[in-house]
Amino acid sequence: MPTFTLPKTYDFATTEQRLYRWWEENGWFKPENSRNPDGKPFVISIPPPNVTGVLHQGHALTMALEDLMIRYYRMKGRAALWVPGTDHAGIATQLQIERKLGAEGTSRQEIGRERFLQEAWAWKEKYHGRITEQVRRLGASCDWDRERFTMDEGLSRAVNEAFVRLYRMGLIYRGEYIVNWSPGLQTAVSDVEVEYSDEQGTLYYFKYPIAGHSLDEGPGKGYIPVATTRPETILGDTAVAVHPDDERYRHLIGKTCLVPMLNRPIPIIHDTYVDREFGTGALKITPGHDSHDFEIGQRHGLSIINIMNKDATLNREAGAYAGMDRFAARKKLWADMVAADMVIKEEPYQMQVPRAQRGGEIIEPLVSMQWWLNTDGMAQLGLAAVRSGRIKIVPEHFTKVYYHWLKNLRHWCLSRQLWWGHRIPVWYGPEGEVFVAHDAAEAQAMAAKHYGHAVALEQDPDVLDTWFSSGLWPFSTLGWPDNTPDLQRYYPTDVMETGYDILFFWVSKMIMSGLMYTNNIPFHTVYLHGLVRDELGRKMSKTYGNVVDPIEIMDNFGTDALRFTLLTGSTPGNDMNLSMDRIRANRNFANKIWNATRFVLGHLPDDFQFSGAPDPHQLDLPDQWILHRLNRIIETATRLIDSYQFGEAGRQVYEFLWGEFADWTIEAAKPRLQGDHPGPVHQTLVYVLDQTLRLLHPFIPFVTEELWQHLPHVKDEAPALIIAAWPEANPAYDAPAAAASFERLRETVHAIRNARSEYNVDPGRKIAAFINAGAHTQVFQTQPAVLATLARLDPARLVFGPAPSGEKGVTLVVGDISIFLPLGGMVDVEAELTRLRKQLAETEKRLHGAEARLANENFVGKAPAQVVEQARQTLADLHAQRTNLEEQIAALR
Repeated sequence: MPTFTLPKTYDFATTEQRLYRWWEENGWFKPENSRNPDGKPFVISIPPPNVTGVLHQGHALTMALEDLMIRYYRMKGRAALWVPGTDHAGIATQLQIERKLGAEGTSRQEIGRERFLQEAWAWKEKYHGRITEQVRRLGASCDWDRERFTMDEGLSRAVNEAFVRLYRMGLIYRGEYIVNWSPGLQTAVSDVEVEYSDEQGTLYYFKYPIAGHSLDEGPGKGYIPVATTRPETILGDTAVAVHPDDERYRHLIGKTCLVPMLNRPIPIIHDTYVDREFGTGALKITPGHDSHDFEIGQRHGLSIINIMNKDATLNREAGAYAGMDRFAARKKLWADMVAADMVIKEEPYQMQVPRAQRGGEIIEPLVSMQWWLNTDGMAQLGLAAVRSGRIKIVPEHFTKVYYHWLKNLRHWCLSRQLWWGHRIPVWYGPEGEVFVAHDAAEAQAMAAKHYGHAVALEQDPDVLDTWFSSGLWPFSTLGWPDNTPDLQRYYPTDVMETGYDILFFWVSKMIMSGLMYTNNIPFHTVYLHGLVRDELGRKMSKTYGNVVDPIEIMDNFGTDALRFTLLTGSTPGNDMNLSMDRIRANRNFANKIWNATRFVLGHLPDDFQFSGAPDPHQLDLPDQWILHRLNRIIETATRLIDSYQFGEAGRQVYEFLWGEFADWTIEAAKPRLQGDHPGPVHQTLVYVLDQTLRLLHPFIPFVTEELWQHLPHVKDEAPALIIAAWPEANPAYDAPAAAASFERLRETVHAIRNARSEYNVDPGRKIAAFINAGAHTQVFQTQPAVLATLARLDPARLVFGPAPSGEKGVTLVVGDISIFLPLGGMVDVEAELTRLRKQLAETEKRLHGAEARLANENFVGKAPAQVVEQARQTLADLHAQRTNLEEQIAALR
């Protein structure tokens, strides 16, 4: 026997770190060191995780999917490049630092902008390594020499270049519009940073006085009944709207209402947006504090009144309520309206409350002066790229979602009232003149030319929305705006893999930006994954206490187990439930592969030389079958991966290795390895194992690499599985007839195993069998040792021919094959009869009880229908069980 160095068990903890370091030190993550450095590139830009973030299951799924693609195409001979990086995450990072400062007894306002930014960069340097190290833990084969950060020097230059270009094209402007306002952070936030919470609120019904009339005159004459969920915004109303076809209110159109408690006159207008069935059918219009109302206001030329300060207290427009917090003002205003007999009623109302993703405070719609990007033309470019087929979205049904969003795209609010981020490249002169430039020096030069002399300039204090820099990610990370060698070779990239929840917020912006700045698509395929939920299907949340930490899973079960669970449990665009039982099962799968490899290596002779591929002319039936099946699984896995059905590809290879190679091929090899000519069996076992490890490597890279390193290889083989060739089906191993014969042999074994189980034959007992194989007789006669081993038959009593007459036994039929198992050789007949008769008596007793229960009219008439139906099903099962037992007893007599 050879010197056997493979340990008995797989120690993933030490193996994973050692292998990752070895891969990286050898440069195998770089496209320049791939199997074919000059080959066609395959490029993925990593969705950059927040620089101060921690790994969660969504990250883990992203990294597993992208690493699978990178490893697959690397093995396929493509120059695979996976560009890593992190995002500065403006709001998230600033909030962390503000909390830190608060804990230290200070604030950003107190220490000032310059000192705050120093704190932010220090924070970034401290925590940047945490998230990247966690990405490495997942086996991500990124080219770390090309790592980027959204605020590094090169990407910051790209951001300024993009802004300046758009401004000079007349697409960026400054103006007032409704934004999502975070009173705590005192900044506008994007839609993706707002989470809607289903909460119990109140619908407040009140009387909107009609000028010149008394409330006592009633609805439709003295007042219009109106309902709102935010009474404090009444103070900012500039109209009341009704539907033009609403008979209740048509006669009031053009008249005047008075804002409650302020007595400010406002018009009654008509607009088809009004839902006649909601509330009272009349709608208060507050253009300064509701996005729909803002649009109605624009259509009707209404004034915009902002009643709120940046901290969500009310301003002087609120009259006597100025200075009050918005919710305190709500209570006070409603109490005053009650006293003034303006209240009709209150009723509970289930509503979607917008809350800040960071911090949880209620977001306030607010009109604010911001920088905006006119995206109309860019949206048309984005729509055309997908409609024409240049960009494909997987799964396809999200294409409709993409179209809907871009067709209804509003102008993009670019500015954020933060300090951490890309500061807007706009400078203001002494008279408010605007200078948009790439840097301060260029702005100074522009100002000097404008004024005729040097002047002091002040840069806009706001920063850009994080999604602006993220939208440039696929090409800015490759060197744009410079025409770098990387940009020339690796752009456009190939696949953008990310969560379906940011298809609009990020993916669409990358598509529009790529087309705008590079005149090319940024990638040809968008692959969308779903959310990772707990095993009950609930969203993972600290509130539920069901957050499953990927680091903890990797510590306890290994990275491969987590990866394989995520990859085989997910399908494009659908949420998946993460089951700890599946993780344990996939940890066991790694152990199964390990043990199968130990068996193969343990049976190789000292002088074994791997030929690279078994000689098809020297193959026995089991070898012909497994090599034929290997061809099919190679074709299937390749086709499925190419069509982005990664989970199904993994499941198919899993079934092949466990259900066909380990359970059948290895078992069938055992008697033949003891024979006179084991050489072809050795070659087949090593070859199939080698090819299967290659198929599994993109899914579970660590255990496959470790085992592959222990396999014998041909002289010119790659030094590592990570850069070895992806398998290809070998036509020489296509043997459909031989495979069909072995399948019939497997069916025969299954039938015998089932009979053994049914008759409780001791697993160690070898039994007699008469097999009349018909047309398969010649093939079966070449495999007595395999049949005997797999079915636990006694070789001396294995007969290929008809059953003897007059002997009691069990007859099995498999297609055109009949099998006779003599009972005397299987069981102690008297003992088995005693057991079966006892079981029959127990069944009869239960059956009579079930019949009596169903004969009871009181039970049938009063019990719930499902209980009665269950009782009937139990009775039917007992009848079937009795029949089965009677047949077994008859066969033994």
